[in-house]
Amino acid sequence: MTDSSNLDLVRSIYSGWEQGDFSRTDWAAPDIEYIVVDGLSPGRWEGLEAMGNAASAIFMEGWEGVRAVPDEYRALDDERVVTHVGRGKRSRIEMAGSQTETAHLFRLRGGKVISLVIYWDRDRAFADLGLKE
Repeated sequence: MTDSSNLDLVRSIYSGWEQGDFSRTDWAAPDIEYIVVDGLSPGRWEGLEAMGNAASAIFMEGWEGVRAVPDEYRALDDERVVTHVGRGKRSRIEMAGSQTETAHLFRLRGGKVISLVIYWDRDRAFADLGLKE
């Protein structure tokens, strides 16, 4: 898959996420690896069901009106990093600023996402990946 088609796939995933719709999983490999690197609930899960359960527990139960709206898409060979902003359910505080800018790293193979890595700290993600702002 080309960088362009990988970017198109990631953009198509976010078309639903931008609206708060996280129900679509046709983009994910059945044995997808889902990793939350940092934040309050770091961990590693494998498979669609495990990813859905973890994401629901981490994001949907703790936040209101969850949406993932990317600021930027960057192609890194077969990987993607996307930043977004959200809103807290309990605190109702807008998440903004460098402390809460997150990054998502997508690894793709054969037109499917085989790994999704969530960083709550975008600066850490960029450092881990050797990226500059």
